[in-house]
Amino acid sequence: MTTTNPSAATRRKFLAGAAVAGVATVSAPAVVKAQGPINMRWQSTWPAKDIFHEYALDFAKKVNDMTGGDLKIEVLPAGAVVPAFGLLDGVSKGVLDGGHGVLVYHYGKQTALALWGSGPAFAMDANMLLAWHKYGGGKELLEELYASIGANVVSFPYGPMPTQPLGWFKKPIAKADDMKGLKYRTVGISIDVFTGMGAAVNALPGGEIVSAMDRGLLDAAEFNNASSDKLLGFPDVSKVCMLQSYHQNAEQFEIMFNKDKFNALPEKMRAIIGNAVEAASADMSWKAVDRYSQDYLALQKDGVKFYKTPEAILKQQLEIYDEVAKKKAAENPIFKKILMSQLAFAERAARWEQDTVVNRRMAFDHYFGANAAAKKL
Repeated sequence: MTTTNPSAATRRKFLAGAAVAGVATVSAPAVVKAQGPINMRWQSTWPAKDIFHEYALDFAKKVNDMTGGDLKIEVLPAGAVVPAFGLLDGVSKGVLDGGHGVLVYHYGKQTALALWGSGPAFAMDANMLLAWHKYGGGKELLEELYASIGANVVSFPYGPMPTQPLGWFKKPIAKADDMKGLKYRTVGISIDVFTGMGAAVNALPGGEIVSAMDRGLLDAAEFNNASSDKLLGFPDVSKVCMLQSYHQNAEQFEIMFNKDKFNALPEKMRAIIGNAVEAASADMSWKAVDRYSQDYLALQKDGVKFYKTPEAILKQQLEIYDEVAKKKAAENPIFKKILMSQLAFAERAARWEQDTVVNRRMAFDHYFGANAAAKKL
C-alpha cells in the first residue's frame, strides 16, 4: 500500500499552479509585444517652422512617453495631407487620426466655434475661458455643437494663448478710420468685426500671410505672437506692429482625434491622453512666456517698432463685436446658448479676477521704469 504525504501533495499542487501562473505572466507581455504599438498619423495646421507646430510635437511626445511607446503619434505640418483649413474634415472622415489647430479655423462649418477664442471673451483671458470650458459647461456645449454638424471627432481645447496683436501694418494705426479700406487678414468672427470696421478682409492660413503681404494682396495682417510672426517672416514685409486687441483676446489650441479611433483605444490610454492634454497645456503656456519675450526683444533689435493700439479702436471693436454676436445669436440657437453660458461664467469669474488680482503695472514701473529700483537691489 502506498502512503500519501498530504503536505507533499499540497506542495506539488502549489508548484504546478505557480508554474502555470508563471507561464501566463510571461506570455501576456509577449502578446502585447507581438501586436506592437498603436500608430497614429496626425497633421497640424501650422508650417513646420512655426512654434505652434513645435507645440503639436510637444504634445505628441508627452503621449508617446507617458504610454511607454504603446501609442505613437506622428505629427505632419500643414498641407502634408489636407489643407490647413481642412483639418476638421480630414480628421472627421478618418483621413487623419488626429490633428492640432484652433477651433476658429472651422468657422465656416459652424460660426459658434468662434466663441472658443475669437473675440473679447467678456473680459476673461484664455486661461479663464478654458476654466469655463472644463467647469462651466463648455465641454458639453462643444460636444453638442460638433454633433450638430456631424463631426466625428473628440476635441480637447488646451494651451491658453496671450492676447494677440492687432497686427502688422505699413504705418501706425492712429484712429479707427485708418482701418477703412485696408486689405487685412484675420479669421473667425473677427472677419465680421473687421469688416464692420471698414476693412476688406481675407482669411488665409498662417503659412500664406507673409507672401500675400509681399505681393501686395494684403495691406496688413494679424497672426498671433512675436515668435510665430518672427519665424513666418513678418519683419521682412513690415516694421510696424500694433500690440493689444480684443479681436482674439482669449484663444486656445485644439487637440482633435477621430472619434472612432479614439474610442477604440484602451480605457487606460484614453485616460493618459486626457492627462497629457492638461500637462501640455501648462507646458505650452510656460514655454510661450519664455520664447515670446525673447523674440519680442529680438524683433525690436531687428528694427520693428511696436505701438499700443489706440483705445478708440479697442472700444470700436467691442461695440461692433456686440452687434455681430447679437445678430448671430438671433440666427443660430446654439450660438446663443454658448454665448449665454460664457456671459454667466465671465460675470462671476472676471469680477472675481478684477477685484482680486493686483495691477502689476505699478510693480513693473517700480522695478524697471524711470527710477529702476531693480538696479538698486
